[in-house]
Amino acid sequence: MTAATEQAADPDIATMYRDMVRIRVFEETVQGLFMQSLVSGTTHLAQGQEAVAVGVAHALRPDDYSTYTYRGHHHALARGLDLEAAFAELLGRATGINHGKGGSMHLTDARLGLYGSFAIVGAGLPVAVGLGRAAQLRQDGRISATFFGDGATNIGAFHEAMNLASVWKAPVLFVCENNLYGEYSPLRSTTPVEDLAIRASAYAMRAQIVDGNDVVAVYESAREAAALARVGEGPTFLEYKTYRHRGHSRSDPAKYRPEEEVKAWLARDPLTVARRRLMDAGSSNEAELDRIDGAIGVEVEAAVERAKSAPWPELSEVTTNVYA
Repeated sequence: MTAATEQAADPDIATMYRDMVRIRVFEETVQGLFMQSLVSGTTHLAQGQEAVAVGVAHALRPDDYSTYTYRGHHHALARGLDLEAAFAELLGRATGINHGKGGSMHLTDARLGLYGSFAIVGAGLPVAVGLGRAAQLRQDGRISATFFGDGATNIGAFHEAMNLASVWKAPVLFVCENNLYGEYSPLRSTTPVEDLAIRASAYAMRAQIVDGNDVVAVYESAREAAALARVGEGPTFLEYKTYRHRGHSRSDPAKYRPEEEVKAWLARDPLTVARRRLMDAGSSNEAELDRIDGAIGVEVEAAVERAKSAPWPELSEVTTNVYA
């Protein structure tokens, strides 16, 4: 069972833990590949933000829509994107999910409801509203979830999307991953409010502030918002307080962040929080969880090795799936 195949009625913490570990190992592996100059372009990693992607993904149906950002590996994997296809895409290989043409910032697969990993800040928001509006007009029960960072709440497209979604009562989840930094700038230096959920009140929209490092809290809040959206109750703004463990992109050492702040957030690693939940519930012990971690490590390593040996795209691929 994965987030892509089942919408669980109750929190399946064990599966969500596995999904988060898989994302964490994937991201760490991508960092290594980048440092070996095997990944062209840039990379934006999401270690520390796994609980948001996984918790929301488990609250969605397989046919629901998602838009997300250039820091989007975790969103795509949480919805079921194949590991090998993801690695191959980052490595520019023909077997990549977009035949090696999208790269790190554009992992997209409409078959999984992944309708765009947008490199332009805020660009995915109006697209998500359009997808939600289409589902609303078809009355097919689908909803749309759009993931964005705290910095996007200062973009015009954010406010336009929030306004239209509220006017139309469109079935959209506005999922804000508030990791406290817009690129290298702390939120307090760019935004006059600490809790971004307050901005939803300007659009008469429901809003909730949630611990973004607790996958169960994320899941339960997203499930409630999704249920309301499906019955015509309109959009919800979900602000998930979280933290990225690494810098903004590439080899950014993130020296601009206070050491005490980093230590405090690392102590609340979403994987640690989920492990504690599983052990407190008596459903797993530390040795069992370590074995799960090890098995996923082997799975990811096998996927990246297959991707490394995949063929390069033919030159003719340059002109496919583009406008004439």
